[in-house]
Amino acid sequence: MRPHQTDFIQLALDHQVLRFGSFTLKSGRVSPYFFNLGRISSGAALRRLAQAYAASLIHADLAADMLFGPAYKGIPLVAATACALAERGLDLPFAYNRKEAKDHGEGGTLVGAEPRGRVVVIDDVLTAGTALREAIALLRAAGAEPVAALVALDRQEVGPAGRSAVQDLEADSGVRVVPLVTVEHVMAFIQDNDAYAPVLSAMRDYQARYGVN
Repeated sequence: MRPHQTDFIQLALDHQVLRFGSFTLKSGRVSPYFFNLGRISSGAALRRLAQAYAASLIHADLAADMLFGPAYKGIPLVAATACALAERGLDLPFAYNRKEAKDHGEGGTLVGAEPRGRVVVIDDVLTAGTALREAIALLRAAGAEPVAALVALDRQEVGPAGRSAVQDLEADSGVRVVPLVTVEHVMAFIQDNDAYAPVLSAMRDYQARYGVN
C-alpha cells in the first residue's frame, strides 16, 4: 500500500469512520464492518482526509481540468481536496450542485466554476451510485467530460447484477472509479495486529460469500 492509503485507514480507525461488529446493511446482509465518512467532523481530520484524496488523484494520473462535488457530502470533500491539491502546487477550479434549483440570484443548480474539460468527481462512498450518476449526467449536459470519480472505499461486494457497485457504475457510465482504498487494503492493514484477528476472520468469511471475483 502507498503511504496515503495507510494514513487514510488509520484516520478511519482513529475517528470511528471504520467500525467493526455486526451491522445490518440496506441490502439485508449482516456485515462485520461499517464505514461512515460523516464521522470526519474536525478541521484537522478533514485536512488529513483531503490530503489522501489529493494523493490518490495525483497517483492515478487523472489529468483533471477541474473537480466536482455532488451534494451534499461531496461539497466539503471537493473544497477540501482542492485546497490540498493547491498545497501541492496544483490549483484546480471546482464546482458543486444544489439538490434543488435556485430561482433567484444566479439561479440554477450549479455553484462554483463553470464545468469544462476533464472533470474528476469527488465523493464519499459509492453505494447505489445514484448521486454519482446524477453528477455525471449533469456535467455532460453542461458540456464537460467526467473522466473519473474518486471515492473513499470500495467494498468490493457483489450486487444484484453480479457486479460490484463500482463495476456497475463504470460499465453504465464509462467513467473510471478510483477508490482511496478497497476492503482488501483494510484487511491487509489489520492482518498483523492480533487484536483484529477475529475481525479479520469475519471479514474474510464475508468477502468469500459476497465479494466480487
